[in-house]
Amino acid sequence: MLRYTLPALTVALALIAGSGCSDTVTFTTPAEDAAGAATPDASLGDALSSDTSSGADAAPTPDAADAADIAHDAAADTAPDVEADAEPDAPTPDTDAHPAHYPPDRTHSPITPFVATHLRDIAARDPGLNDHAFAKVGDSITVSTHFLTCFAGDHVNLGDHNDLSPTLDHFLAGWADGATPFDRESLAATGGWPAFRALDGDPSPLAQEITAIQPRFAVVMFGTNDIGWDNIDRYADNMLTLTDTLTQRGVVPLLMTIPPREDTRVDGALQVPRYNAVVRAVAQARQVPLIDYHRELLPLPDRGLGTDGVHPNVFRDGGARGCDLTAAGLRFGYNVRNLVALQGLRRAREAVLEPTPAPDSPDAPLRGDGSPQTPFVIDQLPFSDLRDTSRSPHRALDTYTGCGATQDESGPEIYYRLSLSRRATVRAMVLDRGDVDIDLHLLTGLSADSCLERAHTALSATLEPGDYTFVLDTWVGAEERSGEFLFVVLEE
Repeated sequence: MLRYTLPALTVALALIAGSGCSDTVTFTTPAEDAAGAATPDASLGDALSSDTSSGADAAPTPDAADAADIAHDAAADTAPDVEADAEPDAPTPDTDAHPAHYPPDRTHSPITPFVATHLRDIAARDPGLNDHAFAKVGDSITVSTHFLTCFAGDHVNLGDHNDLSPTLDHFLAGWADGATPFDRESLAATGGWPAFRALDGDPSPLAQEITAIQPRFAVVMFGTNDIGWDNIDRYADNMLTLTDTLTQRGVVPLLMTIPPREDTRVDGALQVPRYNAVVRAVAQARQVPLIDYHRELLPLPDRGLGTDGVHPNVFRDGGARGCDLTAAGLRFGYNVRNLVALQGLRRAREAVLEPTPAPDSPDAPLRGDGSPQTPFVIDQLPFSDLRDTSRSPHRALDTYTGCGATQDESGPEIYYRLSLSRRATVRAMVLDRGDVDIDLHLLTGLSADSCLERAHTALSATLEPGDYTFVLDTWVGAEERSGEFLFVVLEE
């Protein structure tokens, strides 16, 4: 049931085709013509309606050791308010037994008991891998000798981060085909690469690197070059495939968000958050560690970027000193990446290889059950969720008449609720693979005639305060195309 009326609404619909082309159409309601557009609230964190009496758990706080590593500005640390259910909450299940959510207010994703067990299960797929080795997988920002290589050299200064010494020593003792993992020239990292290049060929560069050094872990960052290909669906597909390839081989991947882009070749302010929302979604979907490198760069001078506005800069003191983790060094992009990568490796190493308790407590499970009556609650932005429509019993809507749509959507569907306390522009994406075909529908209610807009892949909408329903529905052609999808929502 809606709690708000919608006095004005502007919707910008962006359809992303497989070719990378896009069309944008803007719709304006008569109410907006009469009343004028509302002034957006300056605070992004308050977009979601909240009710502090709901009893919902707050978002997990950062690990204490990691929280002290790098100072953040206050705005970067503000988490979106948690949406309250209008209906009574269902009984809370065993909180150790559900996947973790990856909130945007921390640099390292939670390693809860569930995640720690999952990471150990991944490692158990090949007990023979080298626990002292990690692979470097990525583009030129990974190839650079400023990234990790310097840890194998003479100019290492951990500053106040001596707690990382055991992790540094652990991997320095590793063998990576004649080098340490730090100064290994990876077969799975090349300048200019988008993610799919690491998967090309038989064997692929990724497979060749795994065979060559047998790593237990992999540090992965793609996306900076993928933006230029203008196909976020392909990027999501490739990142899922890359992650699955690693985990199936017993390798624990650590996925990293990409830096800002401030060059003029792409709209970095728009595209980088979208691609980072996807990599966050992939990490959460597969319950592998996420390192939010982008978050750590935002407070730095020049956002930690060099003069080209693409590659990180590095601290210099008689030469490049990327492994100087003092306060002076941590004003530069590569130095920060080296710190958060080493922190991530420490957290993963301890979770997988040491019999220690998980560093993070379980959070509350996602509320709702995906039904029309109790939709899943979008409780933070960015939000992501991995589901499979073939497992849904719900088939309430077949065509979306309110959108003038004639497509046969009689397959199973899953429902999500978004409640806004202020005017906000949101971007919603549904990412599926192979023969699966899940379409995206934005409704103001639960009936077919309340459909506001629909899209095959993605839509952007400027919405007034109120309640909205997203329906992820299965298209039916010659056969029903149900299956796994990744749903991503962020504010723009």
